[in-house]
Amino acid sequence: MASKFLQDVEAMFDEAAKNLDLSEGVAEKIRVCNHTYGTRFGVRLRGRMYTFSGWRAVHSAHNSPAKGGIRYAPSVDQHEVEALSALMTYKCALMGLPFGGAKGALRIDPNEWTELELEKITRRFAQEMIKHGFLGSAANVPAPDMGTNEQTMMWIADEYRRLRPDDINGMACVTGKPLAGNGIEGRTEATGRGVQFAIQTFFETIEDARKAGFEGDDLKGRTVVVQGLGNVGYHAAMFLSEEDGCKIVAVIERDGVCRNKDGLNIEELKSHLSETGGVKGFPDSEFDADGSKALEDQCDILIPAATEAAIHEGNAAQIKARLVVEAANGPTTFEADKQLGRNGVVVIPDLFANAGGVVVSYFEWVKNLTHIPFGLMERRHSEKDHRILARSLEMMTGQNIPKEVEPEFFRGRHEIDLVRSGLDDMMRGTYAQLSQKWNDQDDPSHNLRSAAFSLSINRVAEAYRAIGL
Repeated sequence: MASKFLQDVEAMFDEAAKNLDLSEGVAEKIRVCNHTYGTRFGVRLRGRMYTFSGWRAVHSAHNSPAKGGIRYAPSVDQHEVEALSALMTYKCALMGLPFGGAKGALRIDPNEWTELELEKITRRFAQEMIKHGFLGSAANVPAPDMGTNEQTMMWIADEYRRLRPDDINGMACVTGKPLAGNGIEGRTEATGRGVQFAIQTFFETIEDARKAGFEGDDLKGRTVVVQGLGNVGYHAAMFLSEEDGCKIVAVIERDGVCRNKDGLNIEELKSHLSETGGVKGFPDSEFDADGSKALEDQCDILIPAATEAAIHEGNAAQIKARLVVEAANGPTTFEADKQLGRNGVVVIPDLFANAGGVVVSYFEWVKNLTHIPFGLMERRHSEKDHRILARSLEMMTGQNIPKEVEPEFFRGRHEIDLVRSGLDDMMRGTYAQLSQKWNDQDDPSHNLRSAAFSLSINRVAEAYRAIGL
């Protein structure tokens, strides 16, 4: 029997698909996972043999390669992997990326193993995926997910390069690599940055913000509760507090929640979490061991950035936030989503809210295939153009360009500038489509999630129609 998570994803799909004009059988073809590879492999560690279970699921190959992260978690199973791979299909389709959807996982607690042991385990897992055709720049491209990071991806890429030395595009077999390993600037922050752009765009769309009870497009002073201060939650919280003036009034972690109604210092809290393993004892904050209860705190914006089903039938009715932004995958169950809607809570769904990671992964993949950094060919030319413009303005006005703005004005575009600009453009462009569909009185989409699923399903169906299916 399918897991609750997979059932929820399929229920959300079915609800959107029933209102679409799809030819017979197409909805079922899109909904089901194409194939899942499961493996059990052994690694000799600590003087004995350990057996590990892993999966790589390809939900859809309507576009190639299939794209999706690899997570390391002690409780992961095949159904969870297939649910996540389905979300990747819809997410990539929604964002207009040329990818199918995939996901991978290894049932392991990374905290129980040393770095050297994790490297041996990861390389063995990579060998299994390579051997069975589930890794390669043209076929299947993983990225970091829960429990994995850029080092994990670099081990996988290096193992691929070792076994496929004749593949000139071999480094594009994974994304989320370190900069020294052919990665791209801005990938580490990408998902959190995308969450920030999603929230900014929502508030700038006045009609949508009013549906959630907000007036004005200013984020300054908005109160935010963040669940999970991992890579995504940390960057989202940091950008919202330092750049947009939001107050992060509560952060929920494994050991509980720390609160400060005047706002928490996210950089200092992250350092405290790294040093102690939890949020307990963080200065100038109130700690409560019942972290899950903080999801029900009074706030403007709730950002679940941890695991699936954080908002469920048992707590959805008590959610007091006016806007829920799904930085995690599947943090709201199907039934809970209905309850939030009945209570007037607006949800920015995971298909869109956390798409920043795969968007910048796309940029990295393109960079690896072209074998040239973004901005290299035009940077100096841009600087020259800016100087000509500045001198022309000075001659026409008789005024000098202020010295304090000269460095930024004359600076050519670097890779990080282009990455952030591209991500911002894709997030804003996609949200405009979601908002238009949501606000179309003749469209059956009753919230942003159903609008996202409808757009995604239609695009996958169009891809199938284009090849005659």
